[in-house]
Amino acid sequence: MAQNTNLNRSAVAPLLPDDPDPDKPNVTVPLQLEDCLSVAVMAVLALITFTNVVVRYMTDSSFAWTEEISVFLLIVLTMTASSSAFVRHLHIRIELVADGGPSSRTRKMALTANTVVLMFFILLTVLSARMAYDDYTWGDTSPAIGVPSWWYSIWMPLLSTAISLRVIGILRRLLRGVR
Repeated sequence: MAQNTNLNRSAVAPLLPDDPDPDKPNVTVPLQLEDCLSVAVMAVLALITFTNVVVRYMTDSSFAWTEEISVFLLIVLTMTASSSAFVRHLHIRIELVADGGPSSRTRKMALTANTVVLMFFILLTVLSARMAYDDYTWGDTSPAIGVPSWWYSIWMPLLSTAISLRVIGILRRLLRGVR
């Protein structure tokens, strides 16, 4: 008995019908940017972790800097993958509530959800930019490597801005009456 391994995409199709393929939505800025960055970050993260495990196995000591870099890379990976997931409508939602019922209600719920997400990421952009600025002005350094902390914290407002722009694109398409 063969199992169907395809993802159920029926919930994605009604939201944005101008996207013939949910995996390749009709967007101005290609999603390959986030996808390639996510893959590169994941590869570097795996390489760093593997190297640390081998060194720890061979020498009974590990590199102190690997945890610091790994945490930073996990944050970048989370943000880039989140940006891609928002456009592809793969974020967590209760499909029965979000996609069930009349199309006018579904559209209103999508507009409301994306507006709340946009407000969150705009707030995250502002607050994380302030944190990065504080790191820069105070001259904080990272504990393991000793590099300026703003080298790590500057990525949060940049990636939050990218997610905000993606969500603005989704809202623009919903407001145009795609539904």
